[in-house]
Amino acid sequence: MSDLADGVPKIPDLELANLEFLAVSADVDAETKSNARKTLLESIASNNMAPYYKKVAEDLHEPIDAALLSKMEQANAEELKKLEEKLDDATQNLGETEISDALAATAYHLSKIGDKEKAVAAFRLAYDKTGPLGARIDLVFAVIRIGLFFEDNDLISRNIDKVKDLIEEGGDWDRRNRLKVYRGLYLISIRDFKGAVSLFLDTLATFTSTEVMEYKDFVRYAVLTAAITLERPEFKKKVVNAPEILEVLHEIPNLEQFAFSLYRANYAQFFTALAAIEKSLKRDRVLAAHYRYYIREMRIKAYDQLLQSYRSVTLALVAQSFGVSEEYIDADLSRFIASGRIQAVIDKVGGVVETNRADGKNRQYVETIRNGDALLSKIQKLGRVINV
Repeated sequence: MSDLADGVPKIPDLELANLEFLAVSADVDAETKSNARKTLLESIASNNMAPYYKKVAEDLHEPIDAALLSKMEQANAEELKKLEEKLDDATQNLGETEISDALAATAYHLSKIGDKEKAVAAFRLAYDKTGPLGARIDLVFAVIRIGLFFEDNDLISRNIDKVKDLIEEGGDWDRRNRLKVYRGLYLISIRDFKGAVSLFLDTLATFTSTEVMEYKDFVRYAVLTAAITLERPEFKKKVVNAPEILEVLHEIPNLEQFAFSLYRANYAQFFTALAAIEKSLKRDRVLAAHYRYYIREMRIKAYDQLLQSYRSVTLALVAQSFGVSEEYIDADLSRFIASGRIQAVIDKVGGVVETNRADGKNRQYVETIRNGDALLSKIQKLGRVINV
């Protein structure tokens, strides 16, 4: 496996999954879709990804190029034959290490061409024939990357648990940090931003997992998860004053304005940046499904942050602070107040927002009652189903 010896391989290449997402997304412009499709199909052809090509053609609702598919399948068959010959030679003439390497090479090849089921089975076989703990951990990481590529959350979560157990047996520092990055990426994909933020922030200074994302993308996810989960003092300590973040923050479009305007309470700038962040989330394969939730929660957070400074404040001042109309602020705040997300009332006659903040214990009490009512309702429904 000399081609894999210089580091963790980008197999499968998650950038191709990102391109497929852009090519089929309804939330990106026609030019972006076209460019993504062109680059994706060129990469598929150059890497002879016959199994993945069939999936992509179906997702794009395009007819399969039979000649291209036949060419790629022939190339795949020839490569697999070579790998089988190497395995046979290792089995007959060499030792366990060489057999393990040959099995892993076959698994990586199948993963590279996008043959999901066969690749997963091949990695499991290679795992069973591999002795060293570090090598076994790397094989499980490779299966997690397949899960990330195909957005198979069950495959990801099961193998993350498997890596956890293996690392507890004696995984090294690098693999422990790599696990944090993989877990963080998985958690944001299922909207567990609180679970992801500490994993991202813990590995800012030690990030090496470029097989799943570039460092700028990693910093972007760290800032986005921190903004939605951390309180202002902690956000300052771990983001605003973090040298690892500051080093690249200015290179990531709109992220610096987004982070600093929120912290510095420049709400008009923040709303402008938030609109740009919304566009970027729609183009992000991992976060696109959650962009409405994220934008809503960040608006609530900004409103809360401003209202904390007042017992009462005019709608005109709030609207001016956010750079929007009074009508917009009235409608937006009213929606969040009605749902209990913002503790305030609006005096529409006087044009004033009056805050009504419960202390911590009262807030916990109200939340406990609300959750208890919801649980009782579910139990009653279940009881009716059982009785039927």
